Amino acid sequence: MKIVVIGSGYVGLVTGACFAEMGVTVCCVDTNAEKVACLKRGEIPIYEPGLAEMVERNCAAGRLHFTTEIGECADGADAMFIAVGTPSDEDGSADVSYVLGAARSIGRVLNGYTVVVVKSTVPVGTSGRVRDAIREELQARGADVEFDVASNPEFLKEGCAVRDFMQPDRVVVGVESERARKVLAELYKPFMMTADRLLFTDLATSEMTKYTANAMLATRISFMNEIANLCERLGANVDMVRKGIGADVRIGPKFLYAGCGYGGSCFPKDVRALIATAEQNGYTMELLRSVERVNDRQKTVLFDKLCRHFGGEPTGKTVAVWGLAFKPETDDLREAPSLVLVSQLLEAGCEVRIFDPVAMDNGRRLLGDKVTFADDMYAAAAGADALVVVTEWKEFRLPDWKAIRAKMRGNAVIDGRNIYDRTNMAEEGFAYYRIG
Repeated sequence: MKIVVIGSGYVGLVTGACFAEMGVTVCCVDTNAEKVACLKRGEIPIYEPGLAEMVERNCAAGRLHFTTEIGECADGADAMFIAVGTPSDEDGSADVSYVLGAARSIGRVLNGYTVVVVKSTVPVGTSGRVRDAIREELQARGADVEFDVASNPEFLKEGCAVRDFMQPDRVVVGVESERARKVLAELYKPFMMTADRLLFTDLATSEMTKYTANAMLATRISFMNEIANLCERLGANVDMVRKGIGADVRIGPKFLYAGCGYGGSCFPKDVRALIATAEQNGYTMELLRSVERVNDRQKTVLFDKLCRHFGGEPTGKTVAVWGLAFKPETDDLREAPSLVLVSQLLEAGCEVRIFDPVAMDNGRRLLGDKVTFADDMYAAAAGADALVVVTEWKEFRLPDWKAIRAKMRGNAVIDGRNIYDRTNMAEEGFAYYRIG
């Protein structure tokens, strides 16, 4: 089979590489000529474990190709996946202009039956707009070409995206015809060898499923952060509360970890988009509004704890920050809690020293010379009055605390991910603060 993937960002590149791994001939199209040139040289623009090796392997095998011209690869394509960005508009709604632009580019080159698959996260009804955009281009050409539109949202976790695609817990596909269903069932068949997790729905249900999943996960995170903040005031241990409720099969243990808020490219954007979609249709999502407010407030908790430790006067203090990425195993800084913290520290007149195992280059592009970027976690802590852990990278989990205590000027450790033991930190001579 042959497919085209429009967009070589996070979703598009993972999608193209994983299909190629299963023997599909894949052409990834991107309007960014510099990015395409880099990909042809084997340079991967994002950090994702296992992706670089997969891209290199399938390019060498002749199954994975990159181009800026969709017309070069449209002939004979069984499916064309739209995997472009849908950033937040000013009102919080999803900007689907790139999706519709991709649809129009498809309409200008379509010359045989193809299933056009919307992989981007889009509001309900967007697949219908994609269909209309393609038809308009076909009519402008005077072309009579059959096609179907399908919705196939991604459920990839950054840091685990390759594994999630290759071993999906479910694949949701919205279709309008049996012909489209057969094409996509065949494409996903190699991923279903151990269990059939392919769920076919209508277009609107498929689009809604993606937003609902992310909204639910964001809700669980904000809920536990609320509980953690109350636990602090009552003297309860949120970790034990988490274990106690997570053991209930109706609740389960996942996404119940208290912390300094969620970030990334999906949860914040998708929660806002779902709120906006509801408002556009005459409904107010009160719960999700609260989820968003709680998360915004939670990103300020680390600075609040730091200020309390210094008696409300953090000015002039040197603060080490471990972790920039919004989560481990990615270099993504979009809406990362670390950026809120760093902004607050700089505004308060603190000197900031940062280390992240992967996201330093992105950090330098965003923060420039406002902060100091350290060579490693120990160098970041040298001379610091306080250390704040924002991202739970594995190498931060078991550091040499005696060496760190000797290097630091102060003794405050603010743990934004609850990865350390209270008693052990006290024994090491630290003033230790955590969430809940």
